[in-house]
Amino acid sequence: MDLIQTFKTPNPIIGVVHLLPLPTSALWGGSLKAVIDRAEQEATALASGGVDGIIVENFFDAPFPKDQVDPAVVSAMSLIVQRLQHMVTLPIGINVLRNDAHSALAIASCTNAQFIRVNVLTGVMATDQGLIEGKAHELLRYRRELGSDIKIFADVLVKHARPLSSPNLTVAVQDTIERGLADAVILSGWATGSPPDLEDLELATAAANGTPVFIGSGANWENIAALMQAADGVIASSSLKRHGRREHPIDPIRVSRFVEATRRSVAAKVEPSTVSSVPMHS
Repeated sequence: MDLIQTFKTPNPIIGVVHLLPLPTSALWGGSLKAVIDRAEQEATALASGGVDGIIVENFFDAPFPKDQVDPAVVSAMSLIVQRLQHMVTLPIGINVLRNDAHSALAIASCTNAQFIRVNVLTGVMATDQGLIEGKAHELLRYRRELGSDIKIFADVLVKHARPLSSPNLTVAVQDTIERGLADAVILSGWATGSPPDLEDLELATAAANGTPVFIGSGANWENIAALMQAADGVIASSSLKRHGRREHPIDPIRVSRFVEATRRSVAAKVEPSTVSSVPMHS
């Protein structure tokens, strides 16, 4: 996958718009306008803070179905994505939780979004929704039927889950790319807000052999310099919110601070110091 072609940069920073509860979810509040207003505010805050792309996901719809969401969720997300596209010019991705990649692909195809995130593309994961099986073969055929070139970003050993078998990380990454045909892979920590281990990121990047590897959770302006040494891009959410709390709205100041720290770390990686004789000061 050519990240520059999609995001205009080889090291994209992707912010996440966590949608308030949607129709038919357990905590649905009854007003789609309230959901849209919040999504528009968050997308604008992310764009003004300097991110390179946005993922829209039904984060507050928990408890999630393990595979197929209600058609009302698909309709609402399609509508919201279209509204956001009128407000920001950034590439947009779709993640339909917990693992409804078909709906994500349908939404992306109809709204001309650029990519989707899939929690389980290959293998079997034990989760709080039950056993989730990857359906890469169905998803790739569906993408072909739709005649689209929407990119598939796939989590490897996704958070809030345990693999049913015990593949090592290298095998899991290779299977996701070579057998699942993922365009990019995502590595997260154990839970929302926890970062992946740096050593795991290095292993994943080596196994990916040129396919982009994204940090999927837990990145903040304090740890991003270390994490980006072993990744191609980052997906950030909780750390960009007011007080770093996931239930709060996006804080544009925190976004700017995170983007600045990430760009600095990427510049340091791309251009190692050519003035090694000059002492470095923090």
